[in-house]
Amino acid sequence: MAKQKTSSNEDNNPVESMMSYLIEAAQLIKIDKHILEVLKYPKKIVSVSVPVKMDNDTVQIFPGYRVIHNTSLGPSKGGIRYSMDVNEDEVRALAAWMTWNCAVVGLPYGGGKGGIKCDPTKLSKGELERLTRNYTALMSDVFGPDKDIPAPDMGTGQQEMAWIMDEYSRIVGKHSPAVVTGKPIPLGGSLGRVEATGRGIMVATLGALESLSILPADCTCVVQGFGNVGSISAKLLADQGVKIIAISDVTGGYYNPNGIDIDAAIQHKNKNGGLLKGFAAEKISNAQLLELKTTILIPAAMENQITLNNASKIKAKLIVEGANGPITAGADKILNKKGIIIVPDILANAGGVTVSYYEWVQNKAGEYWTEERVNQQADDTIRRALKTIFYTAQRYKVSLRIAAYIVSINKVTEAFELRGSC
Repeated sequence: MAKQKTSSNEDNNPVESMMSYLIEAAQLIKIDKHILEVLKYPKKIVSVSVPVKMDNDTVQIFPGYRVIHNTSLGPSKGGIRYSMDVNEDEVRALAAWMTWNCAVVGLPYGGGKGGIKCDPTKLSKGELERLTRNYTALMSDVFGPDKDIPAPDMGTGQQEMAWIMDEYSRIVGKHSPAVVTGKPIPLGGSLGRVEATGRGIMVATLGALESLSILPADCTCVVQGFGNVGSISAKLLADQGVKIIAISDVTGGYYNPNGIDIDAAIQHKNKNGGLLKGFAAEKISNAQLLELKTTILIPAAMENQITLNNASKIKAKLIVEGANGPITAGADKILNKKGIIIVPDILANAGGVTVSYYEWVQNKAGEYWTEERVNQQADDTIRRALKTIFYTAQRYKVSLRIAAYIVSINKVTEAFELRGSC
C-alpha cells in the first residue's frame, strides 16, 4: 500500500511518534525520570550485512537488523519483516511497540523486532532461503527460546519461520521449535495463528462498539489493506453483521455502498493475485477510501497513512488500528479533537502476539491445543485488556491510546523496579 504524502512541517519518524505517546503517558503517571530514560531507548541494536549467493552466481549484500527494546517482563518477542522500507528507525519503533503490545495484554514478553532491506517478490525461493538462513546464522547469538523469539511480519510467513527454526536448530545442535513462532503446523505451529491478528481486531472492534452502544448490524466498515490481517478482519466482521463498504490492496481502493461480498473478494484476490482484475466494485484512490463516511475504519496496511494532510477529512466514528503506527502523532491529536474513538495498534493487533505466546507455550510443553481453546483464550485476553483500557481512559480522562500506554508502562516499570537493575 502506497504511503500517504505528508506535509513538510510534520515529523513522521515512527520513533518520534511512539516517543511522544510514551512521554505523555509517563508524565501522567509520574514514573521516575531515570526509568523513563531507560524506556526511551532500545536495550540492544544489532546490524548485520547478509551475503546471499544469487541464482546468477553473483553475491548480493542485504542490510539486516534486530532490535531488542526491553526485556523486563521476559524474553523479547517480535516479527521479522522483509521490505525495501526497512531501516533502523522503523525497526526501533516497531521493537518498542512490541514492548507495549505484549505488556498491554499481560504477556511475559519484552519487545523486539527485526528486518531485512529487500524486495522478497524479486527473490527466488532459493534466494529467500539462503537470505533467511544466513540472517539466522548472523543472529544466532541474539535469538533463543528464552532470549529473543522472532515471528512473521510483512514479507515473511510460515516458510521463512521454518527455515529460521531449522537453521537455528542446526547451529545449536538440538531441535528448538520454541525459538520462533508462526511456524507451519507440522513443525509445531499453533492452530489459529494465521487468523489470530485479524480475529483480535474483530474482537477489539466489537468490544469498542459495545462500549459505544452501537450494534454491529448498524455499522458500515472500511478496511485499508487486504492482506492476511485486513482480509480476515473484514471477513470476521462481516460474519458478525457489519457491512463492509470498501477495501483496498496494492492495486487501489474498491467501494460499494451496498456492501462487498468479502468471501468473493478473498477468492478473487487469491485467484488473480490482487483485486484489480475485474473486481466488481467502484475503483477509488487510497486517499478517497480513508475519507469515506463510515462507522468503522480499519487501517491495516502501513504506518503513516493518516497524517496532518488528511486527518481533518476522516469521517469514521471508530478507528481500529490493524497496522502499526497508521496514524501520525500530529494526526492523532486532530482525530481526538474531532471525537473519533481510536483503538490503538498496541492493543488492536495484539491477537497475533497473544497466539504466538500460546504457540511458544505449546512448544515448551510439547502439548498442543485445539483451535477452539486457542481462540477462546485469545478472545478473552483481548476483551479483558480492552475493558482495562476503557477504564484507564475514563480514570485519567485521556484517549484510549494514552490509556494503553499507561497500562503498558505501569507493567514494565513495576517489573523493572522489582528486578532492581539498570
